[in-house]
Amino acid sequence: MSPRHHNQVAGHPTPSKTPQSRHGPNLDTRSEIYSLSPVRFGSQQMLLSPRRQPRAVSKVPYKVLDAPELADDFYLNLVDWGSANILGVGLGSSVYMWNAQTSKVNKLCTLDDDTVTSVSWIQKGTHLAIGTGKGLVQIWDAEKARRLRTMTGHTARVGSLAWNTHILTSGSRDRLIYHRDVRAPDQWLRKLVGHKQEVCGLKWNCEDGQLASGGNDNKLMVWDKLSETPLWKFSDHTAAVKAISWSPHQRGLLASGGGTADRRIIFHDTVKGSVINEIDTGSQVCNIAWSKNSNEIVSTHGYSQNQIVVWKYPSMTQVASLTGHTYRVLYLAMSPDGRTIVTGAGDETLRFWSTFGRRPGTREDGDNGGRLADLAIIR
Repeated sequence: MSPRHHNQVAGHPTPSKTPQSRHGPNLDTRSEIYSLSPVRFGSQQMLLSPRRQPRAVSKVPYKVLDAPELADDFYLNLVDWGSANILGVGLGSSVYMWNAQTSKVNKLCTLDDDTVTSVSWIQKGTHLAIGTGKGLVQIWDAEKARRLRTMTGHTARVGSLAWNTHILTSGSRDRLIYHRDVRAPDQWLRKLVGHKQEVCGLKWNCEDGQLASGGNDNKLMVWDKLSETPLWKFSDHTAAVKAISWSPHQRGLLASGGGTADRRIIFHDTVKGSVINEIDTGSQVCNIAWSKNSNEIVSTHGYSQNQIVVWKYPSMTQVASLTGHTYRVLYLAMSPDGRTIVTGAGDETLRFWSTFGRRPGTREDGDNGGRLADLAIIR
């Protein structure tokens, strides 16, 4: 894989006490009680203040890497960015690791007579879980490039994986979800039966101990801790639910996106089990991720526009729409600092975007070089 370079890489004020004069208390004429205007003081301030310019988002990726054999398959999850700032990518039967600090690439493994169908980093960023086409789940020590164990249970490909500390959860085309305690010798701890078709999305809310799962049966389910019975079943989508993301800012706020026949992002309250809002995006929703640092979300899309959209929540006004991929933007991962995203598509490219900006004082990424291989043949 060779690099391509793009050198760019309202609330109301609280009434305050006014000082006493020797003739008695002064009146705060800004107070709504004494104002003759029908417009509240806070609204007056907002209307009279200079209009804030929308946040500028670069519409050009600061890095593009070739990714030969990156599958154009909606149901797979082949890209994940770990807390150690290493990107794991499944290409064909191999897994590669790209170090965001050094731009160096290492091959982690090549599977014997099998294909990579999902990858997921443990929270500490030290171990990578790999799901395979034959239904296996492997755990690898990333630093030592050593396989620690292989777990069975599924009878079809494992397209989705999610970690909650030492619990690794896997979802498969066999419609089952397994919880696995990686500290225990058992192959699995719990088996969840709920979806009627392939499980293609899994996301843990580690803070509240809730798992969200999405399937090709158009269902979104929420499971409490290790319960084998879903807490909530949402049937609002009319197409496969792969895109799932928990808000890091509001407890129990879950966003999900539907496929080509749906095109909506729906927001759920998992405390009450209700739908809060929805928006028709106009395109197949492939992924969703909340910004860690602002109340914004980013979504990636397929048919028909293949775009990446940054939205302001809860207004769902567009902050930016990014294009460049020529195939469906099936893969999305966010950097550990929450400032950068990487997207992948069947056009066999990975594109890095400074979607949420950088912290003040941090430097740019060197020469924007790097190679995602050694990835077999350079096209």
